[in-house]
Amino acid sequence: MSSYIPNPDAVQRDMLQAIGLTNLDGLYSAIRDEPRVKPLNMPEGMSELETRRAVSGMASRNVIFPDIFRGAGAYRHYIPAIVKSIASKETFLTAYTPYQPEISQGILQAIFEYQSEICMLTDMDVSNASAYDGASAAAEAAAMCRVRKRARTLIASTVNPGTIATVRTYCRASDAPVTMLPAVNGLLDMDALRGAVGADVASVIVQSPNYYGLIEDWEAAARVCREAGVKLIAVCNPIALALYRTPGECGADIAVGEGQPLGIPLGFGGPYLGFMACAQSLTRSLPGRIVGETTDADGKRCYVLTLQAREQHIRREKASSSICSNEALCALTASAYIAAMGSFGLRQVAEQCCSKAHYAANALAEAGFTLRYGSPFFHEFLTECPVNADSLMARLEREGILGGLPVDGGILWCVTEMNDRGGIDRLADICKEARRHG
Repeated sequence: MSSYIPNPDAVQRDMLQAIGLTNLDGLYSAIRDEPRVKPLNMPEGMSELETRRAVSGMASRNVIFPDIFRGAGAYRHYIPAIVKSIASKETFLTAYTPYQPEISQGILQAIFEYQSEICMLTDMDVSNASAYDGASAAAEAAAMCRVRKRARTLIASTVNPGTIATVRTYCRASDAPVTMLPAVNGLLDMDALRGAVGADVASVIVQSPNYYGLIEDWEAAARVCREAGVKLIAVCNPIALALYRTPGECGADIAVGEGQPLGIPLGFGGPYLGFMACAQSLTRSLPGRIVGETTDADGKRCYVLTLQAREQHIRREKASSSICSNEALCALTASAYIAAMGSFGLRQVAEQCCSKAHYAANALAEAGFTLRYGSPFFHEFLTECPVNADSLMARLEREGILGGLPVDGGILWCVTEMNDRGGIDRLADICKEARRHG
């Protein structure tokens, strides 16, 4: 047998030529220059003690805000200690696909419990073993609705901009058209929806509570979609589902959302969890995998991978998605949180979020930051901003407060059960003072 090893530089050159490129930079031409990593100019190696001191010095510059009034897709909630305790058990501590599921009973049971809880939260028939985050879950949902002549996705302009951008990216790669639906007073324009559901439309994506915190009418949207033979994808906040009508109750075909509020810390942006659930008729179009419960040869309860129709290692040449790492650790965390809170605890959290947000909205209105929209909202709301928003945010930061997010000339505020009355009053006082002095 020959031991000849080809010149790696020549192999790289030949591979680049085969795809019409002259250098490796061409592989990244679609990526803007700003996020691309420049030469790091790393210093010489340091000892462990020196490294620890250097890293600790960098970490000390992090700011942990005692009061947070910002959401827009990532939310601070109280996480019971038992959640981390369960998620840290070595029986479960993996996020990788169980390729030999019969010897992964602990992981499979955890996924099964997670799926069951998501189905109960959303009132849908089937849940998968999760996507990477809420935005990619929405994009995957749009993909599973596309059939032959129906490829267009309609998105309400009141959906989170990050979700809209992700759906657009997925659709662009599949040459699937996307059309934005306008809003009226912060809510989806139903007349525009009725006029847009043509013969080429596969799905409509509507978020509630929407990006501005307002409660959308999923039921009305579902009626329009049903009459036109179009699927409704409901993007939801899992905490709000304990208080408001669920996607299943409203007639949605698919429910997706960001699972981060279910016991997953903010974590500087991740890792997060995308949950997906759908009606029974769409089961075989659901990406990822589904775990089921059965009995073994001795009649004992056990768990199996019931369905993995679009998986990387199953029918991969026909797969239209590739959810490989199944976010099992994040799904386990969400499952432990839901179990620890129970239905009563989840409703308590939702009620506190809602009532405290309305108290904050009233306090801010008295400070001159009036609500932009008058529709019902959950725990986020958009106010006008009578002062310079950037200056106000800087002032709040100096007071140990992470303020709301400047949006469309106003400020998008968020309140959860973690905010108390004293913190809300202090926020309103600072805003009032800022308005008084410009």
